[in-house]
Amino acid sequence: MTIRSSTALRNDYGEISRLCRESGEPVFITRNGDGDLVVQSIDAYNRREAGLDLREKLLEAEEQLASGVKPIPLAEAAEGWRALRDELHAR
Repeated sequence: MTIRSSTALRNDYGEISRLCRESGEPVFITRNGDGDLVVQSIDAYNRREAGLDLREKLLEAEEQLASGVKPIPLAEAAEGWRALRDELHAR
């Protein structure tokens, strides 16, 4: 976990930006010693959002199965997964 002060963000923006992009991890920014912000690269943000979207879809599918909705055929599901995988890799 990388932690920097708000002063460092102001004075060393380029270094913090580089850390975010190279590590793919967020940098936690403090203000007066307390946590204030989390900064991350756009790529890391997009990956996180895509993962959250996928989790939401999986939860919805589990809820549908529990309520008796008939699942789609395996071949159709596999094609959907391949399309999603290709979309995520393109980002």
